[in-house]
Amino acid sequence: MIELLCAEISAFYINHSILLGIKISWTNKNLPPSPPRLPIIGNLHQLGLNPHRSLEALSKKHGPLMLIHLGNVPMLVASSPEAAKEILKTHDLKFASRPKLRIPDILLYGSNDITFSPYGEYWRQLKSIAVVHLLNNTRVQSFEQVREKEVALMIDKIKNSCGSLVDLNELFFWLTNNIVCMASLGRKYGGSTFADIMDRFMHLLSGFNVGDYIPWLAWIDRLSGLEEKAHKVAKEFDDFLECVVEEHVHKRTEMDAQCREDQDLVDTLLDVQRDNATGFTFHRDVIKALILREGIVRINDFNKQAHDNEDAKGTITTNKTPKGNGKIPLLVPRESTQDVELMGYDIPAGTQAIVNAWAIGRDPTLWEEPQEFRPERFLNTSTDYKGLHFELLPFGGGRRGCPGIQFAIVIIELALANVIYKFDLALPDGVKGKDLDMSEKYGLVVHKKSPLIVVATSRF
Repeated sequence: MIELLCAEISAFYINHSILLGIKISWTNKNLPPSPPRLPIIGNLHQLGLNPHRSLEALSKKHGPLMLIHLGNVPMLVASSPEAAKEILKTHDLKFASRPKLRIPDILLYGSNDITFSPYGEYWRQLKSIAVVHLLNNTRVQSFEQVREKEVALMIDKIKNSCGSLVDLNELFFWLTNNIVCMASLGRKYGGSTFADIMDRFMHLLSGFNVGDYIPWLAWIDRLSGLEEKAHKVAKEFDDFLECVVEEHVHKRTEMDAQCREDQDLVDTLLDVQRDNATGFTFHRDVIKALILREGIVRINDFNKQAHDNEDAKGTITTNKTPKGNGKIPLLVPRESTQDVELMGYDIPAGTQAIVNAWAIGRDPTLWEEPQEFRPERFLNTSTDYKGLHFELLPFGGGRRGCPGIQFAIVIIELALANVIYKFDLALPDGVKGKDLDMSEKYGLVVHKKSPLIVVATSRF
């Protein structure tokens, strides 16, 4: 393998000049500071297993806006509210597109979802459908009974534990799984098989694909089996979603969909497709892509954010749920479609950009004792999580910010408020909070490597 890789690199230098071309074309530009890079791989070797931490360390040396190179791909890294604001607000339109990434392409029907599709008319139509038909306040409120019923079931499970160990990871996964499945698909889908597919999907979606950054080494992804795994999971999910859609289509032939009061996300999308009110060609794969990304995949996002905020202390009522720092470490990469001057630096079109929300959320110049979980810090401040305050970005910001904020927050608030208000939570075997293993696992959402096991005692 090593000999073959060396041969490929030698052939690349002889037959290609892409790296030199990039260097020459950028020579006369005023570029942001950059860490030294290696030939071919650039700064890839500096990312490590926890890129959010590695990039934070580099930003302390090179500044809050720095330029790194992942293979031959230039990427801006924003590690301060000011730098994030430049990308997410001031120059939001110029950074509104997404880079083409191989694994999301495989998993999400050619990146035909809201998150990964490039900026343009197609994305604008999807965003409009999501905002107007799927995730508006009326739709979110329509699932209130579903949320309350599932939270009540979770509370009963904790009560019935009788002081034995409770795995909060598992509880929150099945809570959000049940709520999101009911709202999106019309019924619950559980079992170890579904959870396994979800786990593999999320793992692949947050993984690293060599070919995205060094195209002539794309064979490594095929040789490692990465693409094969992605195709396998994509096929499994497609089969599942095809059955779901067909089930809904069959039911709609038996009753007037307009008369139904229990419409779920799939019903709504089928209505939009039938009415064609937007003039947008709405194929079956578009429906499945929206269901997959804007519905099912949110299960893990909600679960991990709720779980990672579960170590709050004290009594919390439903109208005073604290806001915690989100655990999404690096926002989904953007890509500039035009040349832009940003914070005095020249940024050419085609440059990728990421915001290190994790680093910003732990900046000691912004937050007092940033490494401590102190939800009370938000009680008397106007700073919120909706993307308007760039020191706190759990859902991103700008036109590519998460459109499902309302849906997520009502689940997290209701679940946390009930658990923390109704139970005293303690670590087993007399372990103190300061001794809790907080080692993390990197992914789309950073979370604890080990599950959070507690003993719950009812307050009432």
